[in-house]
Amino acid sequence: MIRKNIIITGASSGLGYTMAQQFADKGRNLILCARRVENLIQLKAEINELYPQVKVKTVALDVNDHEQVFAVFKQAKQEFGNIDRVIVNAGVGKGGSVGTGVFEANKLDAMTNFVAALAQCEAAMEIFREQNFGHLVTISSVSSQRGFRRAFTVYAATKAGLASLTEGIRIDVLKTPIKVTTIHPGYIATEITSHNTQVPFIVNADKGCRAIIKAIEKEVDIAFVPTWPWAIMRYVMKILPLWVMYRLS
Repeated sequence: MIRKNIIITGASSGLGYTMAQQFADKGRNLILCARRVENLIQLKAEINELYPQVKVKTVALDVNDHEQVFAVFKQAKQEFGNIDRVIVNAGVGKGGSVGTGVFEANKLDAMTNFVAALAQCEAAMEIFREQNFGHLVTISSVSSQRGFRRAFTVYAATKAGLASLTEGIRIDVLKTPIKVTTIHPGYIATEITSHNTQVPFIVNADKGCRAIIKAIEKEVDIAFVPTWPWAIMRYVMKILPLWVMYRLS
């Protein structure tokens, strides 16, 4: 089934920006949401020039404004007729080690990556339940598999929570036409990873997003991408001793 009308949050940079470009290449209509409107305008111009047949709507959206999330999603449905897929991608990674005076940054990670993601899932699923079809996609992380230190401490915890939330939604609609996918990207070069130059197996955004979109289009339940090495590393990470995790993060 071709999912024609797609909402992507966090589309002004990183994975969201590149996924939008690659879905446009597939001829999909896009509702692109983010706080940085100037980046969205640039992205829309690029897509319009390369793919004039693609309908693109840009929306200023702070996902931490939960009422706005519901309003934006409902408005998109009204304008496009139906929403086929929602990609819950907006996220931040600005925190630090717990107890080092960065509570506000850690709280922002928690609120954006989990509570705001819940709001997006709620808004999307209201639409999908009304339509009786749709595809919910959440962007978690391989970091969801273990605890991490420093900047990834709260980030990894939020991504674990998001993965659990998504699985619960998947179970809830298991016998319906609604599909639910959790994507666990490995290390992909974006703003979130830019502060750490020693991450293993890192790939550029183009390669990483091609792997993400391949999994999304298959509408699998769960995918660790790129497949090599993360489909294997997901299991290895679970048994690594703490001193190894210390060195990896």
